[in-house]
Amino acid sequence: MNGLVVLQNCITFADCMNQGHKETISIRVISCAFMVLAIAIFKPFGLEVWQWQAYVHLLGIFALGMVSCFLTEIILKYFVRMPRSYDRGVSYIISRNLRFQCINTPLVALLICLYRHFVMSSLVEGNKLSLSNYLETLAIIAFLSFAIGLYWRFKFRSRYLAAELEETRLLNEQLKKLQDSNQDSKITLEGNTNEHVTLEISDLLYIEAVGNYVKVCQLHDNEVHTNMLRATMKQMEDALQAYPMIVRCHRAFMVNLGQVEQISSNSRAMQLVIRHSNDAIPVSRSNVNKLKELLG
Repeated sequence: MNGLVVLQNCITFADCMNQGHKETISIRVISCAFMVLAIAIFKPFGLEVWQWQAYVHLLGIFALGMVSCFLTEIILKYFVRMPRSYDRGVSYIISRNLRFQCINTPLVALLICLYRHFVMSSLVEGNKLSLSNYLETLAIIAFLSFAIGLYWRFKFRSRYLAAELEETRLLNEQLKKLQDSNQDSKITLEGNTNEHVTLEISDLLYIEAVGNYVKVCQLHDNEVHTNMLRATMKQMEDALQAYPMIVRCHRAFMVNLGQVEQISSNSRAMQLVIRHSNDAIPVSRSNVNKLKELLG
């Protein structure tokens, strides 16, 4: 039975990978076709003198665009260490696409400039390889790349937003289930001097690092109170490690998930909105996956 489940998971993963590859190829083909269409309309590089041969050159430029996209994908995956992934969130996808454009634009401009020199310079002397020709080609491709990028950004924006909203909704549902199983107990948090704070775990809202101190924010008689302890976040982590509902979500914050009103998320950041105080505690990028695993 376990072997069957593993096999099903592998098949599902392979299907997702194939779908992702198909979508990537489709995007590259449409982008290159848009570039060739714009070049066919405006006829730079002396294309107007080539008559029927111009269509052959447009096919050649299309092929160069596809080759450039393929090379850029290799550079991103193996040298920049940014493989294509739809599971790492919107910010990762946007960042990767931006890097793709920054690498692909000068690369495709160079390939087209070389094509102009070796294939299109027999009738058009101005296609000879030179710095001015490269800058001219780069300017044209950069403009087209910007226009293509805007097109895909608007096209996929609704998908990204829908995925974000669905992920946040599921995280909040999982949070509610986790809160229902929360158990109460009392603990004493001690500082490096004589001060200490005794409280019910369920009343702890969050702990914040403030210089050489930590601020313990708790609920007492339905009011929010804070206490300062001369201690480090590492000491607080060690003291609270037996309580899985208390998590380190940021370099400067520990949060009681039992007191989180809701999780809010967008392409830039994730935040935990605390009950009673309505404070929005940030979740650092390095802790997002850990939080998702805990809620899962």
